[in-house]
Amino acid sequence: MAKKIYVGNMNYATNEQSLHELFTQFGEVLSVNIVMDRYTGQAKGFGFIEMETDDAADSAISALNGREFEGRTLRVNQAMERDRPPRRDFGADRRN
Repeated sequence: MAKKIYVGNMNYATNEQSLHELFTQFGEVLSVNIVMDRYTGQAKGFGFIEMETDDAADSAISALNGREFEGRTLRVNQAMERDRPPRRDFGADRRN
């Protein structure tokens, strides 16, 4: 079963390739997603990794939380699913 990991306090210059390489040493990485600001296109300093197994994810979390990477001390833990309210289409309420 895949497990999603939150990675915070990243260097803004960190890219998906370097993050993938960092986590690959603990197991197979299924996906890497660095969150970008939609207006500026700049990284927001956090992202998510999805690893193939729970054991690999747990190993990565314990080994990398608090470790320095590219000049910043990473915060690594299990990602929490959050409930999001459905998006509203504000244009649908307008009358012509």
